[in-house]
Amino acid sequence: MGDRDWRPFIYGGLASIVAEFGTFPIDTTKTRLQIQGQKIDPRHVELRYTGMVDCFVKTSKQEGIKALYCGIWPAVLRQATYGTIKFGTYYSLKRALAARRPDAGTIEHLPTNTFCAAFAGGLSSAIANPTDVLKVRMQTGEEKRGVARCFASMYRAEGVRGLWRGVGPTSQRAALIAAVELPVYDACKRRLAPALGDRPPNHLASSLLASLGSAVASTPLDVVRTRLMNQRRLKQDSGPRPPIYRGTVDCFVQTVRNEGFRALYKGFVPTWLRMGPWNIIFFITYEQLKQFY
Repeated sequence: MGDRDWRPFIYGGLASIVAEFGTFPIDTTKTRLQIQGQKIDPRHVELRYTGMVDCFVKTSKQEGIKALYCGIWPAVLRQATYGTIKFGTYYSLKRALAARRPDAGTIEHLPTNTFCAAFAGGLSSAIANPTDVLKVRMQTGEEKRGVARCFASMYRAEGVRGLWRGVGPTSQRAALIAAVELPVYDACKRRLAPALGDRPPNHLASSLLASLGSAVASTPLDVVRTRLMNQRRLKQDSGPRPPIYRGTVDCFVQTVRNEGFRALYKGFVPTWLRMGPWNIIFFITYEQLKQFY
């Protein structure tokens, strides 16, 4: 690959979009499970769903199958930016840094890969945050209009800060996921190569192992960022009515205090079940696209 090779960016974006379409209904159930049961938010006090399957069935029956894909277009827009920047930056940056190390014969160096992954994940997630906010609100039923009209409405009502609601935990979560997921995938693929080769069975097994680690590490931050993104604070609400959560730490504290530590792992099952298929679809698609190199 050359110094200015664009292919990791393009292939990363395309593979991310394919994976998003394949797993989005699971993501919708995860989001709805994460926002329910908030004792200090009157809109979401009720525990409407007992788990992922119950949420899937009730949403389908009460709102129709289309509700499971509500928010898909901002999600696709997010992956077109987030996925492109994240994976392109990771693979390009780790190659560039590997070339500067004394052992330049290999690009698989765990500390370097972890740094590159965390940097790429945090940067890309911060840039794509407005699409994430809109996706969350559409998934929870807060927004029913088209993508352009929703963006315009959010900007008029909440200003620029509304578009970057929850950007702190979102970037931290993305950096954490990437720092676990990408190096683990690369390491597992390398370790399994003698037995499975560089073929889909290897990519499948490596994806599943990477998904479990990232789901355990990231779910608490995912709960926090979902709740922060779903709360509204209009521009004219500058005085008497404070926001439900003042920031990442406050959301952590309030959630544990009012709902217990287990509340930080609400939606863990759909998170893991989504990450597994998402990573499988992504990495197999990405590896197949690499055959065009």
